[in-house]
Amino acid sequence: MTLTKADLVQQIYKKHTNLTKVQATDAVEAFLRLSKKTLIIGSDLLLSGFGKFNVRDKNSRKGRNPQTGEDLTLDARRVVTFHPSGILRKKVNTG
Repeated sequence: MTLTKADLVQQIYKKHTNLTKVQATDAVEAFLRLSKKTLIIGSDLLLSGFGKFNVRDKNSRKGRNPQTGEDLTLDARRVVTFHPSGILRKKVNTG
């Protein structure tokens, strides 16, 4: 099962009866917008009890086209990695 943005909105809407569905949607959108901006500028995103999103720079490197076997150079790029907190890791492993 996959948790979607719509599922998040629905859960917030159910738990906070003082919010309209539009307000719940705006809250989720605001959080995601802020998270994206943080990562785009290269800062880490730490959510206590959940984990940390890091932006890493990867150097260009040699690669190979798996279909043709041809050598090529993969461009340098930035990637986002996630490291779960100890709390989340423990809960995932114990159910």
